[in-house]
Amino acid sequence: MTREIPKMFSLERLLELLERRRDRGERIVFTNGCFDILHVGHVRYLKSARRLGEALVVGLNSDESVRRLKGAGRPVNTLEDRAEILAAFPFVTCIVGFDTDSVEPLVRAVRPDVLVKGGDYRVSQVVGSRFVRSCGGQVVVLDHVPQRSTTQTLSRLRGG
Repeated sequence: MTREIPKMFSLERLLELLERRRDRGERIVFTNGCFDILHVGHVRYLKSARRLGEALVVGLNSDESVRRLKGAGRPVNTLEDRAEILAAFPFVTCIVGFDTDSVEPLVRAVRPDVLVKGGDYRVSQVVGSRFVRSCGGQVVVLDHVPQRSTTQTLSRLRGG
């Protein structure tokens, strides 16, 4: 990363910060995603996730990871830009980038009290859910906001 982005931390630094928050009795909420072209569905989702605890950590897919998941032409926005936009939201506490195909290693490192995913998932489908529940944590699937997705936005922009 070439510029410093508020609220974005290396995993090592993030874990130090989370340890202090846990010592104060704060509940750590974790979610992850590409957050490529932010829309109202993302905003509502992140606000709802933050209400589940005192700190919301967002795992942000790297540019390469987004490309592997979404295909050529994605991401539209760079990791730095996506992180800076997310950091502007008062309900986002910390951001950490990750490059793995699965978010499971990051979930295991963060050990959230609450693991959150949105959309059409079932708890059993949420990556890391088994681990979080085995540690006494909670897994929450938030409602999907209809007609709001990055894919739909890009399709409309392309005249689809």
